Amino acid sequence: MAVGKEEILKARTDNREYRRIVLPNSLQVLLISDPDTDKATTLSSQTCFSCAASMDVSVGSFSDPDGLEGLAHFLEHMLFYASEKYPLEDSYSKYITEHGGRTNAFTATEHTNYYFDINPDGFEEALDRFAQFFIKPLMSADATTREIKAVDSENQKNLLSDGWRMNQLQKHLSAANHPYHKFSTGNWDTLEVQPKAKGLDTRHELIKFYEEYYSANIMHLVIYGKEKLDKIQGLVEDKFKEIRNIDRSCLRFTGEPCTSEHLEILVRTVPIKEGHKLRLAWPITPEIHHYKEWPCRYLCHLIGHEGEGSLYYILKTLDVVQTSKWRRCTYRRKIFSCKWRWATGLSAGESDSTLDFSFFKVVIDLTDAGQEHMQDIVGLLFKYISLLQQSGVCKWIFDELSAVCETKFHYQDKIQPISYVVNISSNMQIYPPKDWLVRSSLPSNFSPAIIQMVLNKLSPNNVRIFWESKKFEGDTNMFEPWYGTAYCMEKITGSRIQEWIASSPNENLHLPARNMFIPTDLSLKNENENEKVKIPVLLRKSPYATLWYKPDTMFFTPKAYVKIDFNCPHASCSPEAEVLTSIFTDLLMDYLNDYAYYAEVAGLYYGINHTESGFQVTLVGYNHKLRILLETVVEKIASFKVKADRFSVIKEMVTKQYQNYKFQQPYGQAMYYCSLILQDQTWPLMEQLEVLPHLEVEDLAKFVPLMLSRAFLVCYTAGNLESTEAESMILHVEDVFFKGSNPICQPLFPSQHLTNRVVKLEKGKNFIYPVEGLNRSDKNSSLVHYIQVHRDDFTLNVKLELFGLIAKQPAFHQLRSVEQLGYITALKPRNDYGICGLQFIIQSTVKGPGHIDLRVEEFLKTFESKLYEMTNDEFKSNVNTLIDMKLEKHKNLREEAGFYWWEISDGTLKFDRKEAEIAALRQLTQQELIEFYNEHIKVGAPRKRTLSVRVYGNPHSSEYASDKSSPVQPCTVKIDDIFTFRRSQPLYASFKGNFGHVKL
Repeated sequence: MAVGKEEILKARTDNREYRRIVLPNSLQVLLISDPDTDKATTLSSQTCFSCAASMDVSVGSFSDPDGLEGLAHFLEHMLFYASEKYPLEDSYSKYITEHGGRTNAFTATEHTNYYFDINPDGFEEALDRFAQFFIKPLMSADATTREIKAVDSENQKNLLSDGWRMNQLQKHLSAANHPYHKFSTGNWDTLEVQPKAKGLDTRHELIKFYEEYYSANIMHLVIYGKEKLDKIQGLVEDKFKEIRNIDRSCLRFTGEPCTSEHLEILVRTVPIKEGHKLRLAWPITPEIHHYKEWPCRYLCHLIGHEGEGSLYYILKTLDVVQTSKWRRCTYRRKIFSCKWRWATGLSAGESDSTLDFSFFKVVIDLTDAGQEHMQDIVGLLFKYISLLQQSGVCKWIFDELSAVCETKFHYQDKIQPISYVVNISSNMQIYPPKDWLVRSSLPSNFSPAIIQMVLNKLSPNNVRIFWESKKFEGDTNMFEPWYGTAYCMEKITGSRIQEWIASSPNENLHLPARNMFIPTDLSLKNENENEKVKIPVLLRKSPYATLWYKPDTMFFTPKAYVKIDFNCPHASCSPEAEVLTSIFTDLLMDYLNDYAYYAEVAGLYYGINHTESGFQVTLVGYNHKLRILLETVVEKIASFKVKADRFSVIKEMVTKQYQNYKFQQPYGQAMYYCSLILQDQTWPLMEQLEVLPHLEVEDLAKFVPLMLSRAFLVCYTAGNLESTEAESMILHVEDVFFKGSNPICQPLFPSQHLTNRVVKLEKGKNFIYPVEGLNRSDKNSSLVHYIQVHRDDFTLNVKLELFGLIAKQPAFHQLRSVEQLGYITALKPRNDYGICGLQFIIQSTVKGPGHIDLRVEEFLKTFESKLYEMTNDEFKSNVNTLIDMKLEKHKNLREEAGFYWWEISDGTLKFDRKEAEIAALRQLTQQELIEFYNEHIKVGAPRKRTLSVRVYGNPHSSEYASDKSSPVQPCTVKIDDIFTFRRSQPLYASFKGNFGHVKL
């Protein structure tokens, strides 16, 4: 039933319809109808978008019984398996995948969220299957045992993640009788070994937990559909009415998780990755109780600010004459001027928030120098907090922040329905219905007293300091029990911190200036003229640049997107050049930050990124002041000078990034090796790391003019811009770089235009690359089994995509759910610059990659029969599902720009790709798909081309040795050296060809 006439506040530009209903079983529901789905696009009048649903249950890991840590998370896994109405195991996930959708869930401390999206034609049945999770799920004994292994595999994946480790350490150092202290994920020990030792049956406890806590009155459901609200309401009332209501109260976990024992502490801890980090946390009143007054948002804005005078600005630019230390010489004392650069990042805000407690956290990434000055940094932080105390709560800052957030709310981009429903359902319990969409986006009360109340909590007497560095190895005396994180702890009094404050440098900390980037012109350009341009057009070409232009014909927001791709042959000609280009782009971002941070606060974002052929400048956001920012970025590039002090900081940061590569998940390492083998003219990270220590300021100073000496710009502009504005911007860029008496850049010679080429694997061959994992402490092994198929072609594309769609869920079910090879198991398409293929990605602790490779091939053999047995109706259903997926509209300007930029950057320029591939799909027959499988996918097919990248974890080292030394099977080639192999192979032609070269 609908509830009253209460208005649900929404953005001015939001034309979706909303309705709140409460079912007789007390289930609260928000219905969303999106009228945009009925509008035609350039593709077809049969426009499509994904429907979505999310159910949030107000019980989470805090409710885990003692001795059964991870039970709530385990239940989340188990509900996916089967139900009394749909008893076939994994049939829910199979149905979702077959209808072009995705499904997942997560367990938080006080709630668990289940969600999916799907093509519209499958939505009604998907809702029925989804509802059965909460009506009559089946939790078979066999599935229970298998899924405990999946939970354990998920935990194994996290054991060497600093994020998981440090989060659990902070929880560990809290009151043991508070649920915050708990281990939430669960593993084989907590869900199998310990319960059995106590005589407990985990499945029985699982069912007991479900029956005790899962009640309709503490559930919140969001449904996003294309139908009218009345139709959606009828579906919901029919499908979800049988969820039982046992009038369960939402559990409240009162009391603070940190007693005096856990405050005023300094914890030194050893991370996995290189680098140093400082985390400070204060218990505070959760902002949800004052969400209209914004105490945490206000303080986060100031403490986390990066403009001149901010804490971060001081920490990254600190220049102090060191007079407190004296060095004795034979003849005199000397005062040494030292430039200290202490931080490379800072963030602030509320964290670990519940209805009953919360923390305000400040996280600072330290340089090596900063690591040596922790006390000064803490002192400066508290000096800034003192500045906020002394300045009082400033209404102009609150009003400015309110204006920014109001504009952001009313002109927010549409996001994927699956993300939208999860965001809303997760907050329905804690906000009143009228604010379910607004949440804390729009403050309405300026209350200095409430902001001051939270500010007062940020005191030396209330702080927890966690200090991470590998330099503490060997100096710790304790271990966190779940992840084994080494640490030591000492009490640290407020008076001691006062000493740090007194001795810290005296710097000019001050509040931010007024923000000049806040947009005031939010008008839309000439919509009638823009309606004529449906795809990007080549607006301009010159010896210096090409300009593609696509006005906004769909989103109607005052936003624009500008990308300028600098193709510079000298930027990627060697490992040294790759590293220097990376440092160059990081330095540019660093130089711009003090000024451009204000633009980001105001909703105008920018990035300068290293690419395979040079670097890119990207700007996206409100178009009103975009050109001001663009001209500043261009000027910084054109006038680039190396600042020695910032060079050393960025070099240190880049070095740690390279060093930390070895701690990447093994499946990420396997994907990296796969790219290194396939993509020509790429340099290995290890070579770049080798040259990095020897690069100095002078090297970069000489390199940048050389890099920029020859360039060609590929530009894409889109959104709320007139064509004349777009052309004027790029003309300005050309003038800066290519014009004048002494131009910075010269146009490229025809021979210099760069192409991205890919190794063409030999037909009928299976290539294997075995390698040990870089982190010998990691127990996970990984496999990427890649099948190379073809160069971009509409008909072959849809055959490959259709096969992937049909095989995706069966592969996941067999290899992950049944065989339990590993939590990370996926079958995904792969596209290397227009060269298309399929890849199985599996990470495992239980089996080595050689064994997993055999299981992948066995799956393909078994799956073959399903292609032949598929009925004509099933085939057509899969074809229609893929058509619906291709008909799905872009949700926002970024998404649309990403699609078109992919075509431009790869050189394919197939802006009508969706129409052409849909046409090819409609002509496709089942026999043609089978023939495609037999030629390209089938095990042993004479034209099949396979690459297996096998990364061996520590437990499978002996298998690696055997794999390296054992003779290969016929038609199998073992790759011993990537670059010898790559040089010996033919390459696919590049789509770019002479792209960019203009004959005048």
